[in-house]
Amino acid sequence: MVAITSVASDGEAIRVEARGTASGACCPACRGWSAQVHGSYRRFPTDLACGGRPCVLVLKVRRFLCAAPACPRRRFVEQVPGLTRRHGRTTERLRSTMSKVGLALAGRAGARLATHLGIVTCRNTLLRRVMDPERLLCLVRSLRRTTRRRGG
Repeated sequence: MVAITSVASDGEAIRVEARGTASGACCPACRGWSAQVHGSYRRFPTDLACGGRPCVLVLKVRRFLCAAPACPRRRFVEQVPGLTRRHGRTTERLRSTMSKVGLALAGRAGARLATHLGIVTCRNTLLRRVMDPERLLCLVRSLRRTTRRRGG
C-alpha cells in the first residue's frame, strides 16, 4: 500500500509525494519477513503525464535489515507492488504504456507518438520494452498452452 503525503502543482508539473505503509517487507534473498527499519531514502520513478502535464513522483522507501542470521543479504529495500520494481527508473504504468506503444508502432513512429503522450523516450527504449525478457517468457508460455490445446 501507498499513502500520498502531498500533491502540489508548480504550474508546469505535478509533484506527488508518497510513502509505503506496510509494517515490514519480505527479504528477496531468504523470503523472511522483517520489520526492522535501517533507514529510508527517496526514489524518483518517472510516471505518465497527467492532464498533459508531467507528473513527478517522489516515493519515500525504507531500507530494512534482514532478521535471518544466515541470509546473504543484510539490507534490502521495500518494493511497492504494481508501482516499482528493483532498480527500476519508471513506474509499472509507464513501463506498460511504453511497451504497448512499442509493440503497436515500434521505433521512430512509436517515439513520435510517445512524445505527444508526454513520454520522454527514444526508439531504442521502446524496442527494448517490447523485447522485455519477462514479457517474452509470458508470450512463450501462452504459445505453448495454445499449441497443446490444438494438439501440436
